Amino acid sequence: MNRNDTALQPVPLALSLGTFLLIAYFACLVLALVVTDRGLHQPWLQFFPGFAWTPLGILIGAAESFAYGFVSGLVFAPIANFFGVFRSA
Repeated sequence: MNRNDTALQPVPLALSLGTFLLIAYFACLVLALVVTDRGLHQPWLQFFPGFAWTPLGILIGAAESFAYGFVSGLVFAPIANFFGVFRSA
């Protein structure tokens, strides 16, 4: 097995992380609707510029969530591959 067989592929990882953060974003929105007035809005204002409880604001937050995960995957995979995290013995 050569090294490329075990290397992380950046784009699939980026898509996976982007999708995961998008699902987590919508789960947090549902939680914020169920458990009201617990100060949950403060992190939204810090991490999601443009977020508001409007349809456009929610879409902006969704796009930002996916973008954060996508960029994280694109950055993480080459770094992990460089350090040989998945190198076989």
